[in-house]
Amino acid sequence: MNKPIKWPAIFVAGLLALAGVWALTWAIRSGPGAPAHPLRPQWEFTGDALGTTYSVKVVTDKPADGSDYATCQNAIVAALNDVNDKMSTYRDNSELSRFNQFQSTKPFHLSKETLKVFEAAQHISELSGGAFDVTVGPLVNAWGFGPDKRTLTGPDEATLQKLRKRVGYHYLTINPKAGTIAKSRPDVYCDLSAIAKGYSVDKIAHAIDALGFPNYMIEVGGEVRTKGLNAESVPWRMAIEKPVSEDREIEVVIPLSGLAMATSGDYRNYYEINGKRLSHEINPKTGRPIEHNLASASVINKDCMMADGFATALMVLGPEAGYKFAIKNDLAAFFIIRKAKGVSVEKMKQEFKKLVQKKKAPEKSGQNGVK
Repeated sequence: MNKPIKWPAIFVAGLLALAGVWALTWAIRSGPGAPAHPLRPQWEFTGDALGTTYSVKVVTDKPADGSDYATCQNAIVAALNDVNDKMSTYRDNSELSRFNQFQSTKPFHLSKETLKVFEAAQHISELSGGAFDVTVGPLVNAWGFGPDKRTLTGPDEATLQKLRKRVGYHYLTINPKAGTIAKSRPDVYCDLSAIAKGYSVDKIAHAIDALGFPNYMIEVGGEVRTKGLNAESVPWRMAIEKPVSEDREIEVVIPLSGLAMATSGDYRNYYEINGKRLSHEINPKTGRPIEHNLASASVINKDCMMADGFATALMVLGPEAGYKFAIKNDLAAFFIIRKAKGVSVEKMKQEFKKLVQKKKAPEKSGQNGVK
């Protein structure tokens, strides 16, 4: 008999990310006591967008009741709305949805923004040998992690075999000069969720840069990008969670400034069937949720879009192949590998190790978001 679907607290709270690239990051205070520097004033913008939540902090001496505040807020919302209008799989009239509904092999015109995300996705797909693949959408939906209604049994083998025939990044041909993309199979369905969330973070960063603010932190569904210093006049401090579903504790802390970080994990967005845990991370080659013991993979990059896509690729590849991939492609990557119940080990590239500051004792995060 099938067990009831186990919804983690983060899903119930409505905090599910576009593709479920989940291992949250948040800023923490720089010391156990009072700040080392007097706190500078800052603006904070929070809300719901892209099927998840966002939090933006801008350190500035300008008043929160002035026109600059409203301009910044409007720029953030406009950036998120633009990504939603172009790349959402939940909106029937989004640019991506219209491309998915386009049952033809003829070229389809896309905006330069959506085309840019597709190009980045194809690049990561080629490097990873298809571990990252935006055409995996039909499988994501079949397992109940997309806009389709979830079943209590999951897809049968015959359904998986049929859907796998529609999956393959090589079915897509991008023509940057013409601004088009074409499918070699009319029934190809794309899902940009595992990279569009990171792109939205970059888009907000560019909007804030254009307004002239040099110190900020942007978080959308756990993917982050920072610039300058926080309110304590030190680099923003981001934390990666321990891979446990029951609570939220800090695994490592990374001082981050002028960089982006994305984390993909298997312990937030999942459900169970007959006692078997099914993660939202789908292996495009098998058509099934991943089954290895990599609990989470984090990547630091100058662009959140690339960090987002690479983190997903590493998560699908697993601990051994993923680490080799990180070395080959010179990625600043951090892995948490599950060894036994409640026990995990860390593995990281040297570039990432230089940025890591471990907590001496576990610290509970309290709640999602940035504090």
